[in-house]
Amino acid sequence: MGAPATFRVVVVGGSLGGLNAALWLRAAGCAVTVFERAAVPLEDRGAGIVLHPATIRYLGLPGGQPVEEISAPATWLRYLDPAGHIAHESACAYRFTAYNVLYRGLLRCLGSDHYHLGAECVGFEQDATGVTVRFADGRAERCDLLVCADGIASLGRRLLFPACTPHYAGYIAWRGVVSEEELSEATFALLHGGITYFLLPDGHILVYPIPNRDGVVEPGRRLMNWLWYRNVAPGAALATLSERRGSERWLISIPAGAVAEQAVRQLRHDASALPRPLAETIIRTQQPFIQVIYDIAAPRMAVGRVVLIGDAAFTVRPHVAAGTAKAAEDAWTLAQALRGQVDCLATALTHWDAQQRALGERVLARARTAGEQLQHGRWPVGRPLPFGLYTEGDSALADASGGSWHER
Repeated sequence: MGAPATFRVVVVGGSLGGLNAALWLRAAGCAVTVFERAAVPLEDRGAGIVLHPATIRYLGLPGGQPVEEISAPATWLRYLDPAGHIAHESACAYRFTAYNVLYRGLLRCLGSDHYHLGAECVGFEQDATGVTVRFADGRAERCDLLVCADGIASLGRRLLFPACTPHYAGYIAWRGVVSEEELSEATFALLHGGITYFLLPDGHILVYPIPNRDGVVEPGRRLMNWLWYRNVAPGAALATLSERRGSERWLISIPAGAVAEQAVRQLRHDASALPRPLAETIIRTQQPFIQVIYDIAAPRMAVGRVVLIGDAAFTVRPHVAAGTAKAAEDAWTLAQALRGQVDCLATALTHWDAQQRALGERVLARARTAGEQLQHGRWPVGRPLPFGLYTEGDSALADASGGSWHER
């Protein structure tokens, strides 16, 4: 693998991609510091995540947490008909977790000494020998490499590529979680053992179980995670939906508890016409939230000594369940590229950029195709799910080890 790297690295963004970058780069011998602009830990952000071997590669190392302890399994893929009966059922091998479970696990591995909250990056300058990163409080950090893991609204991407802006996909996802304890016996029995899809002429719904907020994975005590993708025209309709309580507008998502009350009432009214198990799951959700669906593709992932990873480089529609996996894979491959390259940083980054950009473009194209089919009535009942990073189907987790991915 080559001698350990000795680079000083600043990671901007302390979510899952940033934590993966910090952990893998530290393992490669780098001195890494993470700066997260939020003033408090990110545990309440997001909801369900479809696990992929790349996502749990670090946690799967010796001494890490077994995948069974941090996720809920699905052994059946089910499609419902309009009456709420099973229209198709086939075996599958997926596992689902929650954002807070992954976040806590990765942060525990990293430790808090080099993870700084309330540190908002406001700019950077690079030269032939390094990068100077500036923060809102006046602090400046000098490093050999800057990793921008700052998500869909990435400052790094905006500074490097001002013309690379999010492209609205034409639809949004209503999302939420409800405790399995709140569901009727019939609904729990139908939903708890698998991942359930319902197709509409102008959208689709999926439901799957995840650990509860304390990380409990015992059936009956978990959360049921759901997403309802709905077409919303750009302009006034989207702008109205994007208003939060207090009339502030959110361009990317509206978090739980911040969605306008009228929008939530309309959601519950519309949900009442759905098959009963889905209607019950959505209506009993206390604080649904909204994710606006965008595509983003940066023209490059490495510019000099600055790199973009995860959503900062490619924001991919959720239908292939590869966003978190790609961020983790970007981080791992970056660390592998830097091993033994103390005198050849530019060459290592050039090769890494070409490799990961090609992957990002392929994933983005697959997710667009799936989204267009799912949102416009062209996805057939019974079709296998498009989940996967390198190829459809590689998200399957038949065992705790993730198969050969630890050696990829």
